[in-house]
Amino acid sequence: MEKLNGNKKLRVSVFISGRGTNLKSLINFSKNKSSTIKISLVISNNKKAKGLVFAKKNKIRFLIINYNNKKVAENKILLYLNKNKIDLICLAGFMKILTKRVLNRYKNKILNIHPSLLPKYKGLNTHKRVIVNKEKFTGCTVHLVNTKLDSGKIILQKKIRIFKKDNAKTLEKRVLKIENQLYPKAVKKFLFANF
Repeated sequence: MEKLNGNKKLRVSVFISGRGTNLKSLINFSKNKSSTIKISLVISNNKKAKGLVFAKKNKIRFLIINYNNKKVAENKILLYLNKNKIDLICLAGFMKILTKRVLNRYKNKILNIHPSLLPKYKGLNTHKRVIVNKEKFTGCTVHLVNTKLDSGKIILQKKIRIFKKDNAKTLEKRVLKIENQLYPKAVKKFLFANF
């Protein structure tokens, strides 16, 4: 991969399924003068995803993908990623698993944020499981995406304490706040090391 020169901005696509707060924090980060990324495309599998508001507000091209047929969906995704000359993909609450086709095409160029301290609590319902198991700490992790669920190389993690009064809902809120702070930092760290 080429090193970034002074004025080249990497073209990033953010994949979302829901509220899009991490998309919002990545958009804000991309607007910094020192930022080396440009959010060029937002992809969602959910036409009602609240995060699409941020794409519209910031005049970012977005694409809604019907996932009824995974092969057709991924053909369309790959076509649009190519069309928009995407360098890096950031998964931000995207609730679909990408197949090897996409992973191979963007090998070591797909990041994901996960609401636990990986390798603990891969998969879904992390906050509930953390509470049930009476963990003292939780947090979030930004990692590279590979063919195994939530198992790629860790870029950055942030840890928070779990309070006695916490439940899955309150924990989700608190973890989301640190996700929004961590994702841009992780992207910056990743780019510095790889581009």
